[in-house]
Amino acid sequence: MPIVLRNGLVLTMDDRRTVLARGDVLADGEIIVAVGPDLEVPEGAEEIDASGGIVMPGMIDTHRHLWQTAMRGYGADWTLTQYFVWYYLEWGKKFRPQDVYAGNLLGGVEALDAGVTTTVDWSHGLQTVDHAEAAVDALEAVPGRFVLAYGNIQQAPWDWAPSADLRAFIGRRSWGDLLGLQLAFDVTGDPAFPEKAAFEAARDLGLPVTTHAGVWGATNDDGIRLMYENGFMTPETTYVHAATLSPDSYHRIAATGGSVSVSTESEQSAGQGYPPTWQLRHHGIPVSLSMDTSVWWSGDLFSAMRATLGADRSREHLEAHLKSETVTHCHLRAEQVVEWATRGGAAALGLSDKIGSLEPGKKADIVLIKNDASPVMFPILNPYGHIAFQAQRGDVHTVVVDGRIVKREGRVEGVDAARAAVTQTVDHLMSELGDAWLTGMNPDIPETKILDNPYMYTDYRSS
Repeated sequence: MPIVLRNGLVLTMDDRRTVLARGDVLADGEIIVAVGPDLEVPEGAEEIDASGGIVMPGMIDTHRHLWQTAMRGYGADWTLTQYFVWYYLEWGKKFRPQDVYAGNLLGGVEALDAGVTTTVDWSHGLQTVDHAEAAVDALEAVPGRFVLAYGNIQQAPWDWAPSADLRAFIGRRSWGDLLGLQLAFDVTGDPAFPEKAAFEAARDLGLPVTTHAGVWGATNDDGIRLMYENGFMTPETTYVHAATLSPDSYHRIAATGGSVSVSTESEQSAGQGYPPTWQLRHHGIPVSLSMDTSVWWSGDLFSAMRATLGADRSREHLEAHLKSETVTHCHLRAEQVVEWATRGGAAALGLSDKIGSLEPGKKADIVLIKNDASPVMFPILNPYGHIAFQAQRGDVHTVVVDGRIVKREGRVEGVDAARAAVTQTVDHLMSELGDAWLTGMNPDIPETKILDNPYMYTDYRSS
């Protein structure tokens, strides 16, 4: 039935950044049909009281390893190297297809609960096509909008990306508005550029590539240069992190129209490099936000916005203090990080004509931030600042995806099913690891090449 959210403070995030102090948003079917005050609505429309709340577009996460969600909080004290040891070298290969399903199911529900209506599942745990089938089964069981970024950290991308198995899998599944597809792999910097075959496969399939770039000790300027020289940097390419790149690499990204997915909580804690928004702003590179993995961090973009503002402003103050100067006006404003969490994600996915703003004709992906029981939810004076610094997932009252209410009055669908699946996965992993279950929370670093190249499928060593 049609749905109308009434009398809310509406952040449209349209081209003019229109804010309605008191407005309605009407969805009929999967489409927003009207935005404005005192709308007339079809008979029988469901009315949701948005007074005292903020109505905004659904948020968009462009890089989340959903398959790891069953390990929530396990690696809270990890460095990036310990993450590589646990997932790439030792225990990631123990995940069965049903474990990928469980992580995706829980991660997908978690995203909706926090008002993230579109999530890129950076799924680099797909050791087999059976794992991929399980990942998609889970995404289809969650009433959100997803993009499967197909990857496999246990096998070279130049082997799996051109494979007949991948093509057959793509042909078997249904792709569309609610489920998109990318290829997800990294570029080591090997001068032989073996990843070329994977880029060629993506081009033949007509699929965008998302890649971890600018990650200390893993992927840096050599990979960007090889992509550029071989013609594989496109406007559809998403560069995740991009935290340890040179100006040359940023120029190449800017010149070819790509975008960067910033995971600030991850970058400032794990060690990929200092969160790069100060560099991206300088070079005019489009930005979207992501939370990376619940193995460490929060699964919501409120935390991502908050951390991003803090990291960018901290850097700006530090640079000024080193020159005995004072920052008098912040260059990165709350409005901009809210834009990155909505419009920025839509642009990165090539979906600006469908999602990312509340406008007639766009998909009905709508979030109501409202919590009458919370003293933090009033007064709302600066709505962008309120979203970025005050609100949290517990204040997400209603979530609509494609015209369907999937979170109502603070309760999201699918929690019980996700709990049952994840319980089985945790039991399996604890049994497989034995005593290593506890030591894995702070694993030792074995004598391998992982410090300069975590990719076990190649012998290449960086400088």
